[in-house]
Amino acid sequence: MKETWRWFGPDDPVTLAHARQAGATGIVTALHQINDGRAWPREEVMKRKALIEAAGLTWSVVESIIVHEDVKTRTGNFRKLIDNYKASIRSAAAAGIRVVCYNFMAITDWTRTDLEFVMPHGGTALRFDIIELCAYDVLILKRPAAEQDHPKARIETARLRLAAMSESDTARLERNLIEWVPAREFVYDRQSFRRMLDTYKEISAEGFRANLFEFLGEIVPVAEAEGVRLAIHPDDPPFPIFGLPRVVSTAADARALLAAQPSPSNGLTLCTGSYGANGQNDLVGMAKEFAPAVHFAHLRNVTREPDGSFHEAEHLGGDVDMVHVVAALKAEERRRKQEGRADWEIPLRPDHGHAIVDDIGKKTNPGYSCIGRLKGLAELRGIMRTLDALT
Repeated sequence: MKETWRWFGPDDPVTLAHARQAGATGIVTALHQINDGRAWPREEVMKRKALIEAAGLTWSVVESIIVHEDVKTRTGNFRKLIDNYKASIRSAAAAGIRVVCYNFMAITDWTRTDLEFVMPHGGTALRFDIIELCAYDVLILKRPAAEQDHPKARIETARLRLAAMSESDTARLERNLIEWVPAREFVYDRQSFRRMLDTYKEISAEGFRANLFEFLGEIVPVAEAEGVRLAIHPDDPPFPIFGLPRVVSTAADARALLAAQPSPSNGLTLCTGSYGANGQNDLVGMAKEFAPAVHFAHLRNVTREPDGSFHEAEHLGGDVDMVHVVAALKAEERRRKQEGRADWEIPLRPDHGHAIVDDIGKKTNPGYSCIGRLKGLAELRGIMRTLDALT
């Protein structure tokens, strides 16, 4: 498998040199300065590619060309925005980048309530606490109909939790839930977040899925013509929050998406942490079933709790059977290689490392510390080398 590394561009405190020292050979990045729906100019893509190659690395995966909210809701100037998206795919293809990871999550990107959850080893991890989410949704944001989306017992527990929180605790919670997203130029405050939620109040899960499929109908033929593999990232967490529709959370969702636009260019990012946060998802089974459509892998682990909370575990810990997931992907690579495919190798990246050792207290993008990801990549490499030896 192609060992890659997420990099947020020249301002990322974890540099390209760090990525190379970690053993990665490929970079996963985007033109993060153009994340508002504009088309990516080819010359800007080539500049970024040249910067990566000067460091002795290759640009393996685009993650991601932002899908504008107007495209997701099919409102406003969505036609022009889809044309821009097509142009960006063509610009990536012209630079020789053949995998584009994207997501179709309403408003939010990945969502956590705690960006510095202290682990037993003294480092920190990302955590999603369903009680704190409920406290914010029902008691702070006061979203209309929020109480219908949470069991009464959870709401009562949330009231007690909120009463014990300081003002700085509640400010941190709000910042983590609606203000902070990596590589995004704008942030929401409480009022603007409420306004964005209003744009989705008439969109059901079925309607949102239809919007996704309409989008695929536009971009998949372009990707196919350009030799690009699209790889949709699952919802994170893989269940509804803030009353928003979720349509890429389960194996059934993945089947429906692949059936909507049958094409080698319509595929998946197998994010073991995102799918793994839903206890109903069998990650090994999904890796085997969807292997031909997996164009990219985010490999991380989660420890689930009975109430729906979870935290990000060690890459080889938690509830995801990482060894057998990787084995399924390696088997798929062998199948592709036997077919004579030039793109037989599946890019992977260690996703969301713990903040450990010298990274504790350093300025990094939460989840994207250097040493935690280096450790995760080394562990994943150990799995792959062992599987190779046994094959």
